[in-house]
This record gives sequence, C-alpha cells and structure tokens, in this order.
Amino acid sequence: MARVKRGVTAHARHKKILDLAKGYRGRGSKAYRVAIEKVEKGLQYAYRDRRNKKRAFRGLWIQRINAAVREHGMTYSQFMNGILKAGVEVDRKVMADLAAREPAVFKALVDQAQAALK
Repeated sequence: MARVKRGVTAHARHKKILDLAKGYRGRGSKAYRVAIEKVEKGLQYAYRDRRNKKRAFRGLWIQRINAAVREHGMTYSQFMNGILKAGVEVDRKVMADLAAREPAVFKALVDQAQAALK
C-alpha cells in the first residue's frame, strides 16, 4: 500500500487562512499560527457587527427624522405617535430618506401626524 503524503492538503488549509489574513499587520498576515487567531477573532467581530450595523442604522434614521421633525415644531415621539394614529405605514428608513431628499413630501407626513393627534 502506498503511503499518503499530506503536504497538498496542509498547504491548501494554510493558504486559505493566510488569504483571509491578508491586510493584517506584522505576523498576523505571515505566520500561520498567529493568522489563525487573528482570522477567528476577525470572523467573530464580523458576525457581531453584522447585527450591530442594523442597530446603528436604526439610530441614525431616528436622529435624522428627529432633526427634520423639529424644524416643524414637533418632537420625534409626538411625530411617531401621530404617524401611528394616522395609520401611515412607512418605515423609519424611508422616512429618513424623505426627510433628507424630499422635504415637501416629509412636510405632508408631518401634517398628517399633527392632524391625527388633534
């Protein structure tokens, strides 16, 4: 029975990790043992931050809506309460975009919210 030489498999495994470690500083991109640690930690951060990105964007949309609504003499919470009572089903992402790009359309939303609160 012929012996099995595993150099090809090991080389492929090392290459896969070192390719993922491209751009890391110092031995983090050169030494396999260090690169494994760096890549695993990087993948953990990526997994965590894919979720945190959703939180961050929601916060950004809320800030933009709040700033736009205050120009019309309302607070964010009053506006959202009015929108809910008016039955307008537009999400925060779209509202933030309207506030930045289409002020006239956003003003119509604010007017709807104010009318629903009265």
